[in-house]
Amino acid sequence: MIRTSKSERAPIGLRVDGKPVKADVPPRLLLCDFLRDECGAKGVHVGCEHGVCGACTILVDGRAVRSCLMFAVQAEGTDVKTVASLAEHDNLSPLQEAFRAHHALQCGFCTPGILISAHALLAERPAATRREVEELLAGHLCRCTGYTSIVDAIMATKEPAG
Repeated sequence: MIRTSKSERAPIGLRVDGKPVKADVPPRLLLCDFLRDECGAKGVHVGCEHGVCGACTILVDGRAVRSCLMFAVQAEGTDVKTVASLAEHDNLSPLQEAFRAHHALQCGFCTPGILISAHALLAERPAATRREVEELLAGHLCRCTGYTSIVDAIMATKEPAG
């Protein structure tokens, strides 16, 4: 991290996984680093730091975004949700349960970002097609599963077409 003086910091306030967070941050601190290092959101994985791998995907005001492409100061006033927000009271969400049931993860590095992107897709289009799910996954790099089990898990949780 680049060291800056207190005067070279900017105050921010946001919600992270439902909790209010206030901090003074360097203007060029990446949101992914802020979430991991300052907020303890270890489910935000940092892979490529170029927005290509999808590991750092989070929800900002309900939209899936790559947190490595955003500065923490840009999150001022937003509602940020990480993979930790998907489970309720220590119970996995239906999407997380489907990943478990379909063996849709191996090493797990890509899983939080994929879960968040899938959650956002299904919130927007509950009856998403298999092709739409496959297109979503084109923006995520997974070196372990081959994607078939991930697509199957996401398809298992979506609403049937009306």
